[in-house]
Amino acid sequence: MRRLLTCLLIAVAAFTSAPAYAMQTVPPGNRNVEQPPIPGASVRRTKGTKTTFDRKYEKVYELLSSDHELMGKIRKTAAAYGIEPIHIIGALVGEHTYNVDAYDRLQSYYVKAASYAGESFRFAYDGEDVDTFIDRPEFAGCNGKSDSYQLWSCREDVWETDFRGKTVGGKKFPDNRFSAVFFQPFYAGQTFGLGQINPLTALMLSDLVTRVSGYPKLSEKDASGVYKAIMQPDISLAFVAASVRTSIDDYKRIAGMDISDNPGLTATLYNVGNSRQRAAALAAKNHGGATVWPEENYYGWLINDKLDELKALN
Repeated sequence: MRRLLTCLLIAVAAFTSAPAYAMQTVPPGNRNVEQPPIPGASVRRTKGTKTTFDRKYEKVYELLSSDHELMGKIRKTAAAYGIEPIHIIGALVGEHTYNVDAYDRLQSYYVKAASYAGESFRFAYDGEDVDTFIDRPEFAGCNGKSDSYQLWSCREDVWETDFRGKTVGGKKFPDNRFSAVFFQPFYAGQTFGLGQINPLTALMLSDLVTRVSGYPKLSEKDASGVYKAIMQPDISLAFVAASVRTSIDDYKRIAGMDISDNPGLTATLYNVGNSRQRAAALAAKNHGGATVWPEENYYGWLINDKLDELKALN
């Protein structure tokens, strides 16, 4: 019922090209005085590698402050997508503080990407390729959507309402995210490269990245091509920027809120995803009542807490 309500909220919002109320600018800074709880998986992963969050933060900060080539690429990419560099910095710092360890140099990311170049991958679940799966009649309503963000968002919504945790045509599907079931063949939760991009996210943002940055459009039929794109640092930065740009636009269009002055919020959305659903839920909370501001999670809280230090990298 919760998932169905969310989908209905999004559908209603989609018919409105702009909010019927005045745009509100979300104030800077954290809404929470103390950092929200860090997930246990992140804590265990960090302890397992015999390090700390502070040390991981210091390592990625050192990478950014010492690698002038990388910072130049960040500034250029941010300008292309009409966002401030701090939004890309925040996403990278959050990922490498809580999810993975940073390499010491940008060149190491290129070397890692090269190791994936000749590999053969496929997006599938239980022997069924995703391109076959999305040919099922339940997805027919998505076929008229030409933009990759709208198309894959629609398919993700259908997964939530019609397949997740259900048995369809005699086949039982996991009670898990679409991206985890079909788009992460190595292990659930795995993301890749400098930007730690999820393959489904890359497919969603492919049209925007092609339009702005000129990189080839991605296809679910070419999993190796998707991995190659998100592992390459230059292309990965474009997807990070596209993700931030899309989150900002979703909150403006659906919730009537401008979050572009709050890097902790854009970092939070980069971490948790589903900006359409979250903007719709926020719009519902604000319907006819006092203003409820969006809140940062543990990941975004760090970015706002370290904002002066991180902005100095710009």
